[in-house]
Amino acid sequence: MAYGFTTAAYVVAAVLFILSLGGLSGQESAKRAVWYGIVGMALAVAATLYGPGAGLWWLSVVLILAGGAIGWVVAQRVQMTEMPQLVAAMHSLVGLAAVFIGFNTHIELIRIAGLDEAARAALTGFAGTIAHKTGAEVTILRIETFLGVFIGAVTFTGSVIAFGKLAGKVDSKATKLPGGHLLNAGAALLSLVLLVVYLQSGSTLALIVMTLAAFFIGYHLIMGIGGADMPVVVSMLNSYSGWAAAAIGFSLSNDLLIVVGALVGSSGAILSYIMCKAMNRSFISVILGGFGNSTGPAMEVTGEQIAIDAEGVAAALNDADSIIIVPGYGMAVAQAQQSVSELTRKLRAKGKNVRFAIHPVAGRLPGHMNVLLAEAKVPYDIVLEMDEINEDFPETDVAIVIGSNDIVNPAAQEDPNSPIAGMPVLEVWKAKQVIVSKRGQGTGYSGIENPLFYKENTRMFYGDAKKSIDSLLPLID
Repeated sequence: MAYGFTTAAYVVAAVLFILSLGGLSGQESAKRAVWYGIVGMALAVAATLYGPGAGLWWLSVVLILAGGAIGWVVAQRVQMTEMPQLVAAMHSLVGLAAVFIGFNTHIELIRIAGLDEAARAALTGFAGTIAHKTGAEVTILRIETFLGVFIGAVTFTGSVIAFGKLAGKVDSKATKLPGGHLLNAGAALLSLVLLVVYLQSGSTLALIVMTLAAFFIGYHLIMGIGGADMPVVVSMLNSYSGWAAAAIGFSLSNDLLIVVGALVGSSGAILSYIMCKAMNRSFISVILGGFGNSTGPAMEVTGEQIAIDAEGVAAALNDADSIIIVPGYGMAVAQAQQSVSELTRKLRAKGKNVRFAIHPVAGRLPGHMNVLLAEAKVPYDIVLEMDEINEDFPETDVAIVIGSNDIVNPAAQEDPNSPIAGMPVLEVWKAKQVIVSKRGQGTGYSGIENPLFYKENTRMFYGDAKKSIDSLLPLID
C-alpha cells in the first residue's frame, strides 16, 4: 500500500515539476508555475516520509521544520540583487548532499560486506536494498556512488567560488594557477584512474582522493572564469546540481530524484547553451572553464566622458518620440525598477513609444531584469528581447542605459582582444542620443572598459539610479 502510494505521488509530483518548468518560460504563467513547483515538492516530501524504508520520523520532522525556518528567514532577508549568489549557495548544498550520500552509500557497502547471510536477510530500508543486490548490481552502485560524489564535489566548490564572486568576496577576474587547463585535466585523469581502483577494490582512500581532486576541479574551473560570464556560470552550476541530484537518486533507488535531477540537469544545460550562443561563446569552453579572458592588449579608449544633469536628460526625453530603456544590474542594486516604471508610465501618457531592451545575460542571473520589471508592473508587451529590438536603435531618438556595461559595450564588435569579443550586444550607440545612468566612472563588476561612454552622442548621467530617475519625474511635462 505504502509503495503504491509513493509511486503514484512521485508520478504526480514529476508532472507538477514539468508543468512548473514549462510555466516559467513566460512571465504571465510564472506565478502559477511556482505554485506547481511548491505543491509538487510538498507532495514529494510527504510521499518519501510515508513510503517504504521511512524511519526516524521525529528526526525527519525536526529537520524539515529547521530547514523550513531557515529558508523562510533567508527568503525574507535576501534582496532581489542578491538572488544570483543565493542560487549559487543553494547549488553548493545540493552538491554537498551528493557527497555525503555517496560516502554514506560507501560506508553501508563496507558494513554489509562484513555480515553473514542471516544478518543481511534481516536488513531493511536502504541497507536491505543494498544487501539484496547481486555482484553486478553492486558494481553499478559503486559507479553511481563514485560519479555522484565526483559531480557533487565539483558542484560544491564551484558554487562556493561562484557565490564569492557574485557577492564580491572573491576577485571577479579570471584567475588560474600555473599550468591552467593541465591541472584540471590532470585532476580529471587522476579521478578516472581512481574510478578503476575503486571498482576493483572498493578502496576508501581512492574515494577520498577523488573527492579532493573533484573539489580542486570545481574551485579551479570557476576561478578561471571572468565576472562578465558569471550568469552562464550560475546556469551551468544549476545543471551540475541537477546531475548530482540524479546521481543521488540512483544511489538511493529514488525514481523521483532521478527524474527531477534529469529535468534540472538538462534544462540547466540547455539554458547554458542558449546563453553561450547569446554571448558567442563555445559551450565546451564554458564547461572547461576556459573563457572570460582576453587574448591580447585591449584597444585604447580615447576621448572623455561628458556629464549631463537631470534637466538635460528631461529635455531630451520631452523632445523624443521613440525611447528604448536598457536595464542592468545597476538598476537592481539601486532598486530603481519602480521609479523606472513610473517614468515609463509618464512618457507613454505623453504618446511616446517607450520600450525595454533585455539582453539574455543582463544582470547576474538569467531573467533577472524581466523579474524586476514584472515586479514593477511594466507591461509585458513593451519588454523585448535583444533579437527583437536591436535593429530598431538607428530609428530611436533616445536610448537610456541604466546600470549596464558589458551588454552595451561596442568593444564586443570593435576590439578582437576584448574579453567579450564577438559577444552579441545591444547596439545602443546607433541611437541618435544615448543617456547612461551610472554611479561613477569605474569599469563595473567585470572590469572591462566601455568605449560607449566616450562616444560623441553619449552623455553620462552620474548618480544612484533610483535618485537619478526620481529627479527626472517632476521634469517630464
